[in-house]
Amino acid sequence: MTLTFHWFLPSNGGDGRHVVGGGHGVNPGASSRPADVPYLGQVARAAAQSGFEAALTPAGAWCEDAWLTTAMLSQVSDRLKFLVAFRPGLVSPYLAAQMAGTFQNLSGGRLLLNVVTGGESHEQRMFGDFLDKEARYARCDEFLTIVRRLWSGETVDFEGEHLQVEAARLDQVPDPVPDLYFGGSSPAAGAVAAKHADVYLTWGEPPAAVAEKVEWIRGLVAEEPTRDGRPMRFGIRLHTITRDTAEEAWAEADRLLAGVDEETIAQVQAGLRKSESEGQRRMLDLNGGSKDSLVIHPHLWAGVGLVRGGAGTAMVGSHEEVADLVEQYAAVGIEEFVLSAYPHLEGAYTFGEGVLPILADRGLWKDPRPERRTTSAVPFGAVGTAAS
Repeated sequence: MTLTFHWFLPSNGGDGRHVVGGGHGVNPGASSRPADVPYLGQVARAAAQSGFEAALTPAGAWCEDAWLTTAMLSQVSDRLKFLVAFRPGLVSPYLAAQMAGTFQNLSGGRLLLNVVTGGESHEQRMFGDFLDKEARYARCDEFLTIVRRLWSGETVDFEGEHLQVEAARLDQVPDPVPDLYFGGSSPAAGAVAAKHADVYLTWGEPPAAVAEKVEWIRGLVAEEPTRDGRPMRFGIRLHTITRDTAEEAWAEADRLLAGVDEETIAQVQAGLRKSESEGQRRMLDLNGGSKDSLVIHPHLWAGVGLVRGGAGTAMVGSHEEVADLVEQYAAVGIEEFVLSAYPHLEGAYTFGEGVLPILADRGLWKDPRPERRTTSAVPFGAVGTAAS
């Protein structure tokens, strides 16, 4: 198995040396590095230079728009792909299919799509969407059915419970068709993922729990007649705190935790408990709303989720220990890793220079960057030696 690694663009309120929150309706709070083009461009270049395949850009009321952000950043690298989070149903399926085709064709095939159905009814209403959670998943199924048919070059007539198109046909079909990433822990989410997704994404639960999710989705895929043998890959979303030694890594985790006061934790946890997301509930259960007992598996720490919605766990340890945990996830079926750190700029280099070479030596990762010429460290080392 060759693993794939992606990074994260912190357009959800900015970046800094402390945990920047946001997600599921939670205010991201103050950050020292704004989510502007110059800084996000630095993060994107660091990800590309460190060996990451793509960068996830989140979607939500607390974020900069993911489509516009990544379109503006697409020229900072000619290799990095963009995993753009988007919410089906907030634009028409034809327009979304067209936008994806434009992005894919103008960027040279560097678009991936993360489908976010929406876990919070109050936030969806801000966008003018008044469907409940179950209906959003039903609409998402219709949306992706239309979009996939358009991408295949069909002329589409479709009349569903929520969506309708007539004689719809794309003049510019994306080449290649972008992979669809899809997460969700509810039965409704699993059904839609099994039908439409190329990659099922989970947040960073302990490996045993992730193994259960993988088997659950594999079972649904096996029973889904529309896939026609199309394989499902599995990915995981995690933060990272990796250093030369375990002591340094855990000292950094302690520093991040020390920067969060109990009142802030209580306020954020109360907000996140209102979430309709089953995945968010599982993240909250891992941290328990307390600074106590946050190591939930060797080298897996739930501290980030105390003040951040969504992904709330981090791999913590020496580069070798983090590589070991990556291997544990790979052993239960995870092939793709969507990672981040605080700050994201330095974190991309730390993981790329510390952990990826170890995984390469173990045969688990192949550097996607073009091979670079190397020169002798001592260019005149041979001067004065006799010819043989």
